[in-house]
Amino acid sequence: MAQTVSETQPTAVVKEPETISGGHLVAKALKAEGIDVIFTLCGGHIIDIYDGCVDEGIAVVDVRHEQVAAHAADGYARVTGRPGCAVVTAGPGTTDAVTGVANAFRAESPMLLIGGQGALNQHKMGSLQDLPHVDMMTPITKFAATVPHTARAADMVSMAFRECYNGAPGPSFLEIPRDILDNSVPVESATVPEAGHYRASTKSIGDPASVEALADLLVRAEKPVVLLGSQVWTSRGSDAAIDFVRTLDIPAFMNGSARGTLPPGDPHHFHLSRRYGFNNADLILIVGTPFDFRMGYGRRLPKSATVVQIDLDYRTVGKNRDIDLGLVGDPGAILAAVTQAASGRLHKTDRKAWFAELRAEEDAAYQKRLPRQLSDANPIHPLRLAHEINEFLTEDSIYIGDGGDIVTFSGGVVQPKSPGHWMDPGPLGTLGVGIPFVLAAKYARPDKEVVALFGDGAFSLTGWDFETLVRYKLPFVGVVGNNSSMNQIRYGQEAKYGKDRGRIGNTLGDVKYDEFARMLGGYGEEVRDPKDIGPALLRARESGLPSLINVWVDPDAYAPGTMNQTMYK
Repeated sequence: MAQTVSETQPTAVVKEPETISGGHLVAKALKAEGIDVIFTLCGGHIIDIYDGCVDEGIAVVDVRHEQVAAHAADGYARVTGRPGCAVVTAGPGTTDAVTGVANAFRAESPMLLIGGQGALNQHKMGSLQDLPHVDMMTPITKFAATVPHTARAADMVSMAFRECYNGAPGPSFLEIPRDILDNSVPVESATVPEAGHYRASTKSIGDPASVEALADLLVRAEKPVVLLGSQVWTSRGSDAAIDFVRTLDIPAFMNGSARGTLPPGDPHHFHLSRRYGFNNADLILIVGTPFDFRMGYGRRLPKSATVVQIDLDYRTVGKNRDIDLGLVGDPGAILAAVTQAASGRLHKTDRKAWFAELRAEEDAAYQKRLPRQLSDANPIHPLRLAHEINEFLTEDSIYIGDGGDIVTFSGGVVQPKSPGHWMDPGPLGTLGVGIPFVLAAKYARPDKEVVALFGDGAFSLTGWDFETLVRYKLPFVGVVGNNSSMNQIRYGQEAKYGKDRGRIGNTLGDVKYDEFARMLGGYGEEVRDPKDIGPALLRARESGLPSLINVWVDPDAYAPGTMNQTMYK
């Protein structure tokens, strides 16, 4: 009997196309960006991202509050120079992270927050935790969007990261609906951008003619000063800044994360004589810091001086105060270009007298403060605590300040010894960044010692994530300056309304934070005598554990920066 064709040939096997889920596409895009850790608090909307991260070798660090996750992503970006990433669930998960995103926005810190969202097929139906996240995030991010289709998940993650570097850096936000994350699409229909191929260089020097003009101004100036701001570190321009200052022989002040660009004791490093320097300079160069409240909106700079501003963001240059010359571009690249432009025509203006004048003012301010800095008074003067911390720091110590009045005290005393070793909230003034920044810094740089000073009010906001540091075995030396008050606010209330109303809404309980640390598995110690501060810090270092040294400080001592705030006058 004859066989038919169909009987003589094997049936063709139809191979199903390989598919990939939205969460796994997100993880692949994070990997391409160089993300090696996400900070997160779990939620049903986002767990497919976790599954993808496991496959891509991305660590998942889980915290106790979404604000901590966002702050940690911000801190990670500051420490590493790479963008950070936090992943939170929809609704309250995303709203809890808003403060961390806002802080990164004001501090110009590149990070991506990914938030969950209800399924698209439940849009406007009242699904669990449904909120208009994009509308809320748009004013405090450089980019905020919804991922509309699973095949676009990786592409839009890369787009969000790219927007983080549009001008001055900052945060981006993506909400990804649950069905977009859980659904799968054929691999060939999904775009996964190739690492390093979807960004342009941002190391621009701006207008070359302005570079030449600034070089001419600096060569001719008799009494120049430069203020190096946070963008110097953000752009990783510390080496260029050091070379600029030394080659052109210019006294330098530093603020924000640029602290430590020059080490204490460097002949070009000045700290306490800034106001005198500004008032008497003939040329003031402001690099990478805006004319905001920290600069008196530019009004503290005398009209008699030539003022030049360098910034990554065009909108910042000349804002709040007229300037003589503005340069928009990468601060490190511009400083290097100016150094090169000036090197061939330096006439070696003798600035020895100017340096001596500033150094005399610096020394006088230091000697005036020294008795309080070495005070044996009890309760402990906050300046003595700051002094002991400064003496304790090594070249490898990253210092983190989280608080109001107590950290204001430390700002005049504590001086990091290397670039990138100072962290504070930045211009938003957010309390509660300390523990998240410790988590980020110690996770990113386990070789570094991390030393954090907390106000007792600031620590209370995110302190429960001390347990996260214990769980992940991330040791640090923590100090709580404990005055049982929100003292910066207390000062203002007493100044405006009198002492009888000075304790309304700002008084805290006498909390033993050393016992709190021990309860959670860390090291804790109480200090009431100033001579015991140094030994306690050493024991905390030697413990190899997350630690809190609870130092009882004088509640009636206020920092000059607190008393000089215009809102209290």
